Amino acid sequence: MQTLYDKIFDSHVVHRSDDGTCVLYIDRHLIHEVTSPQAFEGLRTAGRKVHRPDATFAVADHNVPTTPDRKTGIKDETARIQVQTLEDNCREAGVTYFKMDDKRQGIVHIVGPEQGLTQPGMTIVCGDSHTATHGAFGAIAFGIGTSEVEHVLATQTLIQKKAKNMRVTVDGKLPNGVTAKDVVLAIIGKIGTAGGTGYVIEYAGDAIKNLSMEGRMTICNMSIEAGARAGLIAPDETTFAYIKGRPFAPQGADWDKAVAYWKSLVSDSRAKYDKEIVLNANEIEPQVTWGTSPQDVLPVTGIVPDPKAEKDESRRKAMERALEYMGLTAGTKLTDVPIDKVFIGSCTNGRIEDFREAAKVAKGRKVAGNVILAMVVPGSGLVKEQAEKEGLDKIFIEAGFEWREPGCSMCLAMNADKLSPGERCASTSNRNFEGRQGRGGRTHLMSPAMAVAAAITGKLADVRKID
Repeated sequence: MQTLYDKIFDSHVVHRSDDGTCVLYIDRHLIHEVTSPQAFEGLRTAGRKVHRPDATFAVADHNVPTTPDRKTGIKDETARIQVQTLEDNCREAGVTYFKMDDKRQGIVHIVGPEQGLTQPGMTIVCGDSHTATHGAFGAIAFGIGTSEVEHVLATQTLIQKKAKNMRVTVDGKLPNGVTAKDVVLAIIGKIGTAGGTGYVIEYAGDAIKNLSMEGRMTICNMSIEAGARAGLIAPDETTFAYIKGRPFAPQGADWDKAVAYWKSLVSDSRAKYDKEIVLNANEIEPQVTWGTSPQDVLPVTGIVPDPKAEKDESRRKAMERALEYMGLTAGTKLTDVPIDKVFIGSCTNGRIEDFREAAKVAKGRKVAGNVILAMVVPGSGLVKEQAEKEGLDKIFIEAGFEWREPGCSMCLAMNADKLSPGERCASTSNRNFEGRQGRGGRTHLMSPAMAVAAAITGKLADVRKID
């Protein structure tokens, strides 16, 4: 009896040592401009070539500017060199590269699924921790370091030890106003940022099955924030419908063969898990983080917690530090906390469905006067194109949001879009540690609809009371 993770992992083992260390075959390798330059240089130094250029795909996303004037070139010298280096390395190695002027360009974890590069049963790696996103398709997907990027480029394999199995079951129906982002934040709030350490999490239950592929990607994307190696959701008809017809998806008779195999990628009914967690979907409310870790999360109806009530000394000190950094006082209603900026985008929530939900709340409303900047950043050029076809860009612009070009943007302080010290941001990204969005910046994680609610009220707000 095997779990889904067992089945995929075991089918990719090239060699297994007595101590459990395995040489694992990698089906798909995604690269970007930040972690690949040193890897390519390492290949040159060793006199090696990319083993399977056809299995590697590249896109620039972390450092690219998102303002409209980027079409005239990247002004920041460091970013320009990194992006140019990626393009040069891909040309030399014969690797497919989606250039900045290609509408397929965007965040690597949005581009992969859009192009049909992400498929069930695959092993997928990238020099980026949020590679877990691709697990939504029933693939083992995880982030790797620079030396491992070089190893995959050279051999199409990785040295790995098998992780343990965890299943998180979310049963029931999600209430109105509650999204996939709220579900995964609630999960992290329950098990903590170390709760998944040493495990691959398989998400199951009616609430998970009823999610769209966009929602499933949001769930798996943040598995890494729970400490897990990867996240997995068994493929089903929703998965197959999303993949069918995409550029790199199987075609014709190959499609039928692929689907037949994909249908076998489910955990056996009597498969054993090392750890089981169960949540009731009916009890989940819109979530918002208050501290400097994704586990510092509460329903938006809550209040800032008091560290004095925490019995564990290390946890109490962490809470005290978090509140000091965030500039919050215990006992404050979360809905009384004002915000300065709003960011809607990232590989967690930069897809077309996210913008549709956000636009429903933004339509006919205006960004509050105290909000310095509210920005919407598509996860790819294709998302941007679709949103503009549907008129979503006009809704955002009329409400007072900036409509940007695709990229990672303000998710991380690695480009021009960042917070200034002390600024507080309602963000749809995935991390809220100190300085994540800019030195001294304060980040509150939430869903796209909740971020719009914050934008139009000028403070953290319960979207259920607005929409």
